[in-house]
Amino acid sequence: MAEGAIRVRAALVALVACCACGAAVAGGEYEPPRTASGQPDFNGIWQAMNEANWGLEPRHAAPGPVLELGAAYAEPPSLGYVAGGRIPYQDWALKQRDENYARRLELDPEIKCYLPGVPRATYMPHPFQVIQGDEHIMLLYRYRGAVRTVNMRDHQPAPAPSWMGWSNGWFEDDTLVIETTGFNGMTWFDRAGNFHSDELRVIERFTHLSDDALQYEATIIDPQVFTRAWTIRMPLYRRLEANAELLEFKCVPFVEDLIYGDLAKPEE
Repeated sequence: MAEGAIRVRAALVALVACCACGAAVAGGEYEPPRTASGQPDFNGIWQAMNEANWGLEPRHAAPGPVLELGAAYAEPPSLGYVAGGRIPYQDWALKQRDENYARRLELDPEIKCYLPGVPRATYMPHPFQVIQGDEHIMLLYRYRGAVRTVNMRDHQPAPAPSWMGWSNGWFEDDTLVIETTGFNGMTWFDRAGNFHSDELRVIERFTHLSDDALQYEATIIDPQVFTRAWTIRMPLYRRLEANAELLEFKCVPFVEDLIYGDLAKPEE
């Protein structure tokens, strides 16, 4: 499929999804579950079922970076998740993104089990859990045991740069809005090398489509890297297994030899 055709299909899919979501909400056809305090209830274990972690933009299937893995690590095709199709990079940053992709086995933070950052933590191939209170909302991620605390009342600026940033949240009607700042500039958005600076600001929106599905949006603002703000959109789905729970994926032991192998004491 030509790149132009991928863009057209991506735009049509996004338009249909947005229209369907808007019609359902505007028409009063759905009332989300609510907490005891009357706010929309987002408690549960959720997961993105898509190819966003491979790349946020439309893409063809491609061979993986390791010959021996064959089709097991081949890159799947995707219609993309960026509103408008392409990420609006500055010229220098687009070149950096392409270099990141070419050197992804060396540079991708995921390979080294670094914390995934925002919004990438949401659409990695791992579930996450929402624990909702009136003053704080906890977002717990299986990947590397990452945690975010969303301050719903006492909004404060980020005390220091970090991998996962500092999150303040509020409700706009039935939509949960989370603004996150204070990043260290060391995370990527995906395996395709899409990146940001430490000036990144992310505004996420979670809205119920049904009791078991959410509409997720994240607006990316970083004038150091991009020419304008841009937005990704995708659904998230509740894990419905009767015994669903957030299991551990502590990957640090899996990469110690990769990162520190050259420092190991030689065997006698």
